[in-house]
Amino acid sequence: MNILILGGGGREHALAWAIKQNPKCDRLIVAPGNAGIAEIAECAQINIMNGASVAVFVEENSIDFVVIGPEAPLVAGVADVLRNGGILTFGPSAAAARLEASKAFTKEICAACGAPTAAAVPFTDLDAALAHVRAKGAPIVIKADGLAAGKGVTVAMKIDEAVDALHQIFADTPDAAPGAAPGAAPDAAVVIEEFMTGEEASFFVLCDGQTTLPIGTAQDHKRAYDNDTGPNTGGMGAYSPAPVLTEAIQAQAMETIIRPTLAEMARRGAPYQGVLYAGLMIEDGTARLVEYNVRFGDPECQVLMMRLGAQVLDLLLACATGRLEEARVNWADDHALTVVMAANGYPAAPETGSTIKGVEELPDTSLQTVFHAGTARQDGALIATGGRVLSVTARADTLAKARDRAYEMVERIDWPGGFCRSDIGWRALAP
Repeated sequence: MNILILGGGGREHALAWAIKQNPKCDRLIVAPGNAGIAEIAECAQINIMNGASVAVFVEENSIDFVVIGPEAPLVAGVADVLRNGGILTFGPSAAAARLEASKAFTKEICAACGAPTAAAVPFTDLDAALAHVRAKGAPIVIKADGLAAGKGVTVAMKIDEAVDALHQIFADTPDAAPGAAPGAAPDAAVVIEEFMTGEEASFFVLCDGQTTLPIGTAQDHKRAYDNDTGPNTGGMGAYSPAPVLTEAIQAQAMETIIRPTLAEMARRGAPYQGVLYAGLMIEDGTARLVEYNVRFGDPECQVLMMRLGAQVLDLLLACATGRLEEARVNWADDHALTVVMAANGYPAAPETGSTIKGVEELPDTSLQTVFHAGTARQDGALIATGGRVLSVTARADTLAKARDRAYEMVERIDWPGGFCRSDIGWRALAP
């Protein structure tokens, strides 16, 4: 079959890498792709935010299946346009994508279905938000109520940090467009939450509108520097599985968080079809919801795809065709870890244009590979074009071996213009 993946980051490279291994995949196109994706698939320039443009490309190229990687096209309703045109598509509707597009909406859903989460209050007025923060005190969590590429959250340990975050969010928040599609604009400028203690991990579940299927756990590293210091980022590394998400906690999360949420969405006429990524806070053996994302995480996707391999295509097809009840995940007893290499200056002001050497000489096998994100080819050289640039990923029978294999690859990459954390996996590997 002919398959189109929308997106051009590390997540989409990982999806392409896994899907390409499946014999059902005859032709693979990724739009827009990147330098690494171009080595295993065709890359195309399409406006992936415009459903009509994507639909025309699908017809012209006899595409059988579309996989939407990033959240922005989902929130913009691209999946709706494609499905309305009879195109087999993986990814939720715009109405269902509000679970990521608006944190205020997610809190409303949690309240309606009784899903445990942090107490929160949405605000559309800066002065009211500032008064609330000063009354509550720190620590407190400030969340921009819209898409922020994983970076719209400030965990403020001091009041001054919360005040600065609020001023920044209100300065950056656009007015909602009249007549905007569901999920296209945030429901509030900011959501202010109680600070939850515990350990955070990621839980991934497929849903075809009726049936749910857990497909893995992972743990991300949000802070830019070692020892979880520095600013929040889109993610500097991840590993899978996450030991903190035991089978018992996964079962509790499904029973008290995931299934009630999906039932409430269906009750509101927005049944969920796609991958639902729940960020969970674990404390005393119990999970509470931090937030939902309506797509695979990045870099969590890289470790999940490394572990799942070719079967990913079968799982996505089962989800898109409403046959998830027939699907099974075949897990190996293994571990995967990815180290993100980012451009100097990331996340505030990444320095682009630097040359990266040594990647081509690294092994590309089922046990180790380098997924590209912000890369391009310029006169034959590999150039950094974004903030997060490479995800150096490895798999092994223990997490320690996977970590060592990944960092051995990192050492062989010659890139003075980039940096990475040296402690990915520390929680699970701590003595």
